[in-house]
Amino acid sequence: MLSESSLFLKGVLLGSTFCVLMTMLGHIRVDYGKRRRHYEHRHLQAPNEDILKLAGGERPELSKSFRVYCIILVKPKDVRLWAAVKETWAKHCDKAEFFSSENVKVLESVNMGTNDMWLMMRKAYKYAFDKYRGQYNWFFLARPTTFAVIENLKYFLLKKNSSQPFYLGHTEKSGDLEYVSVGGGIVLSIESMKRLNNLPSIPEKCPEKGRMVWEVSEDKQLAVCLKYAGVVAENAEDSKGKDVFNTKSVGIFIKEAMTNHPNQVVEGCCSDMAITFNGLTCNQMYVMMYGVYHLRAFGHVFNDVLVFLPANGSDND
Repeated sequence: MLSESSLFLKGVLLGSTFCVLMTMLGHIRVDYGKRRRHYEHRHLQAPNEDILKLAGGERPELSKSFRVYCIILVKPKDVRLWAAVKETWAKHCDKAEFFSSENVKVLESVNMGTNDMWLMMRKAYKYAFDKYRGQYNWFFLARPTTFAVIENLKYFLLKKNSSQPFYLGHTEKSGDLEYVSVGGGIVLSIESMKRLNNLPSIPEKCPEKGRMVWEVSEDKQLAVCLKYAGVVAENAEDSKGKDVFNTKSVGIFIKEAMTNHPNQVVEGCCSDMAITFNGLTCNQMYVMMYGVYHLRAFGHVFNDVLVFLPANGSDND
């Protein structure tokens, strides 16, 4: 009996001690920040004004040297967005082509013959590289929900060397993998395209088809392939450090700015040199087109010293 009472008292004592320790530990703040691995994106910024101090004769040649080929990945269900993109920003590419999962009679496209987005992306890159490698030095890929200001893209690329192995856009992190989100659009240099298309089809390095135990998005699979090819992902920013490739629409950014920066809604929203916005409807595509290319404020004159002229035969408006 005495032994049982002794064991009971020991149990109560140990339990009480444990509770006291847990209470004390609950008030101790542990600084996990020092343990967490510090990570910063690789950043690429837009050129400063020095790049624009060019002789008059140099500017047209510089303008002509930046040729952008646009790849838009679509599916039949996207036909209204597809038509909106074709009638709006795609006209400002030096050449734009739509790559569809199947043949669609109402709109012209290159039939990829698959619903797998990664396989569509890979086949589109191969098609573009094989057919146009000698004509374009930058390749821009987007979804039909993306609106792009191609002139701002060309301006951003002024000081970038297309013979270097990198690709850019809005970078994100997944574990140890850094990748450019397809939502904001993806830009590959011609060197990156060359390395991607020269990769041997080795499943563990760059699978030809998106066959995984778990679903992996096409932009992450592209990042895996490019990583093995020695191509690095770069986050694109303006001179103030604001992202220029955006994975959300202007409307969402404005809404967020009204909450976070109520006194600077417009200034706190987005970069003045934004290249892309994503998540747009058909109507929003036309609104963006009007606002970017047609609306002018009387008395405000913008004298850009460099003009990117459309390609010969283009219906660029």
